[in-house]
Amino acid sequence: MSQTNHQLARRFFEALSNGEIPDALLTPDMTAWTTSSGAWSDKARFQYGIKLLASIFNGGLAYTIDSLTAEADRVAAEVQSRGTLLNGEDYHGRYVFMLRVRDGRIASVAEHNDPVPVREKLGPLLKAALQKAQ
Repeated sequence: MSQTNHQLARRFFEALSNGEIPDALLTPDMTAWTTSSGAWSDKARFQYGIKLLASIFNGGLAYTIDSLTAEADRVAAEVQSRGTLLNGEDYHGRYVFMLRVRDGRIASVAEHNDPVPVREKLGPLLKAALQKAQ
């Protein structure tokens, strides 16, 4: 089971790097929480947020797994991301993700990160992208 969950987590971070999380990776009732939002969101909102995030990078945001630990229905992942923002600035993020797995799909995501680079570098660009999308 833990090896299967490791593979699922790797597919999840590959999808994050591609800027789109396919339905096949997530349960229909999937929920997500992030340090920057501080609120639980549903699957559709999470998937939209991933697309919006990808839109503020030139060439996307690449996620690299530093470590994975799987036990029972949980996968803990230490992850880094790197990319170049539309304004030309480099971005580097560090995270700890807790993924909950049910029936071979991700049922919940909790993303813990350093909020400073999110607030200082991503925040203004995400706000502008959101306003443009509305």
